[in-house]
Amino acid sequence: MILHQFLDFELLRVVWWLLLGVLLTGFALTDGFDLGVGTLLPFVGKTDVERRVAINTIGPVWEGNQVWFILGGGAIFAAWPPLYAVSFSGFYLAMFAVLAALILRPVGFKYRSKRDSALWRSAWDWALFVGGAVPALIFGVAMGNVLQGAPFRFNEDLMIFYDGTFFGLLNPFALLAGLVSIAMLTMHGAAWLQLKSEGPVQIRARKIGSVAALVTIVAYLLAGVWLATGISGYAIPGTVVTDGPSNPLLGEVMRTPSWFAAYSERPWIAVAPVLGVIGAVLAFFGLRAGREVSTLLYSKLAITGIISSVGLTMFPFILPSSVDPKSSLTVWNSSSSHQTLFVMLVMAVIFVPIILAYTAWVYKVLWGKVTEADINADSGTVY
Repeated sequence: MILHQFLDFELLRVVWWLLLGVLLTGFALTDGFDLGVGTLLPFVGKTDVERRVAINTIGPVWEGNQVWFILGGGAIFAAWPPLYAVSFSGFYLAMFAVLAALILRPVGFKYRSKRDSALWRSAWDWALFVGGAVPALIFGVAMGNVLQGAPFRFNEDLMIFYDGTFFGLLNPFALLAGLVSIAMLTMHGAAWLQLKSEGPVQIRARKIGSVAALVTIVAYLLAGVWLATGISGYAIPGTVVTDGPSNPLLGEVMRTPSWFAAYSERPWIAVAPVLGVIGAVLAFFGLRAGREVSTLLYSKLAITGIISSVGLTMFPFILPSSVDPKSSLTVWNSSSSHQTLFVMLVMAVIFVPIILAYTAWVYKVLWGKVTEADINADSGTVY
């Protein structure tokens, strides 16, 4: 028997759907606070030293955190080729905007303090703000469009046709999802600054983060109500083939009044949005009270709940089609082959624990606060 046949094709598809969720959530939990600190930078630091304090709380770790983003993109490419093809071509301009904004971050870190000019440094501080806020916003907008369905279709030869435009992505529900995302990551960045800084930077981060936590709660609840009452869902009628070929056109998909039918079929998935709200509420009180480690953990709980609520609500859909529901991509019709998923799983079992262990070791080594005294004492070696 061939080795990969020890695991069912159906099981491997579910495992890689879970791993994709883990990788995307891991990116939000780690690089999310980097994006949040970038968004907060012009507002928590009023002097050059204060802004350098904020920058140096993430300076040693942001590159390692971004590994999760690369892993997520690689997993989509290798495990879900049609998803990669549709999303990275149909959302090309949005992806380009994200990459352009992310490029500003390393350049800003390296060039900001090269000149002793207030105008020069302020310009790079705002570039770092763009590098944090724009990806956070666009990731949320993308999620809002995924929930509504993207305007793509396949012809009989499985050629992809995308009928949408960049500005079509900026619809009201998607912008609300973008608000949830940027508020959530700003809250996360504030929780990180509360843990890693002190003095004026910490105080301002706590105040702004508290507001961001409230916005996260209200916007997320509003998005949930809107999703339940005003956004159509998708469903697979009849018998679902879970181990068939990866061809979206072989099955049937129909529109439904709401995604929330999933909660009547699988009531246990309600734990995800509940944890999302509870985590944000606890993060709000933690920021107000000045609790450091627990607040960051509550923020991570909120992010995990909010992101997982999207995946669990949509399952088994990964990217529905709003113009041709039959072309919708699901866990069952858009994966790589049985053998490819198995080989990738073996690699993931080997290397993901190594990445986790290394990440834990790095954070242990870098544990502690960044202070103004540190910046002044090592002004030539820190950002």
